[in-house]
Amino acid sequence: MNEIIELKKVINEKVENVELSGVVYVKQGEDVLLESAYDYANRAEERLNNINTRFGIASGCKLFTAIGICKLVDEGILSFNTPLVDCLDISFPRFDERVTIHHLLTHTSGIPDYFDEDVMDDFEDLWKEKPVYHMRSLKEFLPLFQSNKMKFEPGSKFHYNNAGYILLGLIIEQQTNRCFTDYIESEIFQRSGMKSSGYFSIDKLPQNTAMGYIDNKEDSTWRTNIYSIPVKGGSDGGAFTTAPDMVKLWESLFDYKLLSEDTTRNLLTHHVNVDEEIFYGYGIWMNKKNDSIYKYHVMGYDPGVSFRSSIYPDYNLKVVIPSNKETGPFDVTRIIEDYFMK
Repeated sequence: MNEIIELKKVINEKVENVELSGVVYVKQGEDVLLESAYDYANRAEERLNNINTRFGIASGCKLFTAIGICKLVDEGILSFNTPLVDCLDISFPRFDERVTIHHLLTHTSGIPDYFDEDVMDDFEDLWKEKPVYHMRSLKEFLPLFQSNKMKFEPGSKFHYNNAGYILLGLIIEQQTNRCFTDYIESEIFQRSGMKSSGYFSIDKLPQNTAMGYIDNKEDSTWRTNIYSIPVKGGSDGGAFTTAPDMVKLWESLFDYKLLSEDTTRNLLTHHVNVDEEIFYGYGIWMNKKNDSIYKYHVMGYDPGVSFRSSIYPDYNLKVVIPSNKETGPFDVTRIIEDYFMK
């Protein structure tokens, strides 16, 4: 009990320091060690966040897309080596025909991205010519990259790529004859018991959903992110979930309730080395220490959104920190890691 009190104290000090707006949820084994909510879900109405508040998680949901693709592999519909040209009937005139599903999952395809962080600094700049309220389906993204040339040869290096996950979503739609978001909600969320999660349109959010806020620290003002992100999320990001629901996802995945044991292990394999001891699997990051993976995690950042969620198998520990501001979860995650791994 004293350890839990000390953990809460350490976390609350960091939360206050970074001004976290969101939730900190820590579960070890079957025990929830900490579930705390901070600041406002809606600043104008002064409605507070709570443990079951839904938050946007941006790219944190690339893992959902990867699981969806892996389900099609389990069913024999696809393989990880299936070329893009063989599973998606859309023309990409300048793409290399050697691009496979494995390349798309691991950000090693070399295809052009619609938002390339090497070229653009601000995600909001994308929507100056094409307003976000038009972005309601995956195909709406195609004109942003479909006719552009390759960045590098498939498989030659890692370069984080949102467009690759748009294509994975389109592959799921073509191969299942279902809307991507409907497929993920029924085949992953419902099967995992994630009853509060979904791909909600930002102009009609359900009850107990946090608005995303962009702070202008220079003049101490803020604005919501409704004009800064696509109106509805898809296969590269934009789902909404709660902290308890995200823990259910981790548990379902690692207990082999969503995929076969072999396919789950393939998803969790360190397929590409990103930087020193940082690796990437299928839709998931992983960190090594002494040649052993000690941490699997997902993250997401959008205007008005930041998200970190991690699982540490050696400690039987799961951490979820969603936020409706652009900073905070990374710093709090580090404090929790320092506490358990000291």
